[in-house]
Amino acid sequence: MALLNLDHLAVSVETLSQGAAQIETQLGISLPVGGDHPLMGTHNRLTGMGPELYFEVIAINPDAPAPKFDRWFNLDRFSGRPRLTNWILNTSDMGAALDALPDIYHPPLELTRDDLRWRMAVPKQGQGLWSIWGPAVIQWDCATHPTQMLPDCGLRLSRLTLHHPDAIELAETLAPLMPRDTAQFVADDTAKLVATFNGPNGEMRLE
Repeated sequence: MALLNLDHLAVSVETLSQGAAQIETQLGISLPVGGDHPLMGTHNRLTGMGPELYFEVIAINPDAPAPKFDRWFNLDRFSGRPRLTNWILNTSDMGAALDALPDIYHPPLELTRDDLRWRMAVPKQGQGLWSIWGPAVIQWDCATHPTQMLPDCGLRLSRLTLHHPDAIELAETLAPLMPRDTAQFVADDTAKLVATFNGPNGEMRLE
């Protein structure tokens, strides 16, 4: 079994209601479920993409107190159009996962929402390639994965690609830890995370 598996994709937006509406229109889906992350001062909207993967739109919650540390997913520095900014890998052994990755991750935070309990580790900001494009790592400490409680929007991920001038550095570390073809790594002058989906609007590309 792989140490790391793709858990979900995150699209960052400036304003949750407006950003989620744009993504719903673009992809032909609905994002009916969501909630708050009081520890991070963020909130989100979610939908399922099959039995083991889900899709998240996330933003700073203007009604929540700001944390004393950087919000996850580099949201404190985010601006512009809604775009795919993060990929999150799950593990059943957080310690082993962090031992296998570069030593630039914050200690895992423990979080809860209703019956869900999880730990998440994110790369420290200002650490070059990994700080922006390195995946977050999550371990679910509960019996039920969120996908079992989310409606299935009919969206299916067909390809996830990281473009970056130094993408091969990420590939050398991550590819051996994940199932084959979880993500493609492409050397490119323009850095971006690109997902290709099949869904209600046919084949769609989000970046």
